Amino acid sequence: MAKPDTSAYESFEDISGRLDQIIDLVRDKETSLERSLDLFDEAIALGSKAVDLVDATDFSAREQVQLADSHAPQAAGDGQAEPTTSGD
Repeated sequence: MAKPDTSAYESFEDISGRLDQIIDLVRDKETSLERSLDLFDEAIALGSKAVDLVDATDFSAREQVQLADSHAPQAAGDGQAEPTTSGD
């Protein structure tokens, strides 16, 4: 099976829009199983292209800090109780 052509989708907005269309088509009861499988293959190819776009993106220093902060584990002083041990 040939890989679906995703060259028309150059941005995340393009990819996201097409994925939304694919979801709608697959949910349609009139869409055949064969067509659904073709759409699934296209969705996988689009997902791979989205990952490639992320990998190729040069984030600014500010964006890198924001990404790091959004993925950092919460600090101990964040209002959550520390575990206690009995017998101290």
